[in-house]
Amino acid sequence: MEMRQSPMPPERINPANNPVWSLAIASALILILLTPMQLICEAQGTDQYIEIPAEVLRDKIRGGLLGQILGNLNGLPHEMKYINEPGNVSEYTPALADGARTDDDTDLEWVYIVQMQQRSAIMLSPEQIVSLWKQRINKRIWCSNQYARQLMDIGFKPPLTGNIVFNPWADFNISGQFVCETFALLAPAMPEVAARIGLNYTTVTISGEPAQTTQLFTSMIATAFVSDDIEEIIKAGLVAIDPQCQIRQIVNDVRRWYSEHPDDWRAVRELVRDKYSLHNGAMRDKNGHELNTASTIAALLYGRGDFAETLRIAFNFGWDADNNAATSGTIIGVMKGYRWMMAQGWQIVDRYRNTTREDMPMDETITSFADRIIDLAEAVIVDQGEAREASEGRVLYRIPVRPPQNVLPLASVDDETARLRAGIGPRVKAIIRSSNKPQELAFAAYAAICLDMAEDLRHEHPARWAGALEALANNRKVIQVLFFESPVEAGDRLREKAIKAGLDKPTQKVNIW
Repeated sequence: MEMRQSPMPPERINPANNPVWSLAIASALILILLTPMQLICEAQGTDQYIEIPAEVLRDKIRGGLLGQILGNLNGLPHEMKYINEPGNVSEYTPALADGARTDDDTDLEWVYIVQMQQRSAIMLSPEQIVSLWKQRINKRIWCSNQYARQLMDIGFKPPLTGNIVFNPWADFNISGQFVCETFALLAPAMPEVAARIGLNYTTVTISGEPAQTTQLFTSMIATAFVSDDIEEIIKAGLVAIDPQCQIRQIVNDVRRWYSEHPDDWRAVRELVRDKYSLHNGAMRDKNGHELNTASTIAALLYGRGDFAETLRIAFNFGWDADNNAATSGTIIGVMKGYRWMMAQGWQIVDRYRNTTREDMPMDETITSFADRIIDLAEAVIVDQGEAREASEGRVLYRIPVRPPQNVLPLASVDDETARLRAGIGPRVKAIIRSSNKPQELAFAAYAAICLDMAEDLRHEHPARWAGALEALANNRKVIQVLFFESPVEAGDRLREKAIKAGLDKPTQKVNIW
């Protein structure tokens, strides 16, 4: 049996037993919008609840999705354009004059959301996720997503596909950020539940520090349903991450630098670049979680709750600008709501054109995408709390407080290697000894290389090991990502292990996608 992390259902958590959710933050989040949103916090024993009118909740979900799409697509012209120096965007008006289209900042979540709605299931299983990827996610994927997709072809399932031991992109890739926002919309005002749902899907391709970014941003988005105070929203995100993680230091650095330079975002951008560009211009200095997390937090602080200004700052901070604008845009979109956004006179055409994902709807709109999210969010709310009729036929959602907590702590590569060697090592040995199935042999060979088991297996079963290496080598896409499509540091270490284990490096890179 393949070892995987324990399932993370949106469990019922008693806030009274969670010391990390401070009374000050809880009170602020519940009460800050009490009058305009007509929120009600009522004490019943140790439980606390928030009541949100259905029309308010739906408006905020629609606003969050529209904000995400605007940040993504309006940010694409700035993606990877400003690396050493910031951009110089002086004016920005949100618009989708031709409607929206699929892009990896939203369409991976879209694939999941459609399937979740069809199956009436919030937490899809690893097997269901693999099936979805093989059927619908085969092009316009890069880095950790591309690597995870090829691991699926030799029998790996989530979350192993996103584990730092097996996927060399997983410990810095930003999929933990740009594939999390929509899932947070499913758990309004429930940060802990939002983090659990988000992790079920982002750990398909990431782990380590990037898993902390999932918990940071899902908790912030869920909190934005009940607070319009950016600082309180960020604090809620900080509660959700491992106390020892680098992400905490990054967020606090930006907050401190902002307090020192409240009117000079360029000064903070320079400080971010100088402290967190540590990899001699490699991909991690352009598209890693360090720079992009810092940029997203800075955009929120300098945007001061203004939607267009928040996105303009995100564009100018650069690096993977569309990712950062999409995440910050989701937060401000939830705060403002769809009706407010549409009242601004921005040119928004209600279309979500599918250009990237196989076997998916070709007639989707922004509205129909949002309706899918609303349908699932209502299911989460009813599971956790309840919906009830109020006066004049209005529906109120009674949502229990599910405060943020660190759902998935940080784990080192060494700890993960030891855990996985103990968990799936026996299976790897059994496959090498007796299996004749090519996929199983390819899986076992790759896993053994990553888990430092190859030398012993090669010595104990030389002929069988040679056959397993041959099965792995026959998976040309896996070999291509291993030798040509993996990052410098972690990828180099893995390539050295593979060559030492007897795997031959291809003579040249070929395009096989």
